[in-house]
Amino acid sequence: MPMSSSAACASCRFYDDHKVNGAASKDDAGLCRFNPPVSQPNPEGHGLWPVVAAEDWCGHFSPDQLPAE
Repeated sequence: MPMSSSAACASCRFYDDHKVNGAASKDDAGLCRFNPPVSQPNPEGHGLWPVVAAEDWCGHFSPDQLPAE
């Protein structure tokens, strides 16, 4: 069951909607910057930030993580 819209990724201060791993993104996609980038299996591969939808939510949510108003 989804959480309230205030707990959605788009409301979190760690949500980055500017770009998605250097690729064109869907309108509601962004990057979760709560944790470090995820490493790739290829040793030459760059770490990637997890891609999330604006309406997604996670167990890390806390009202303290909402952007300052």
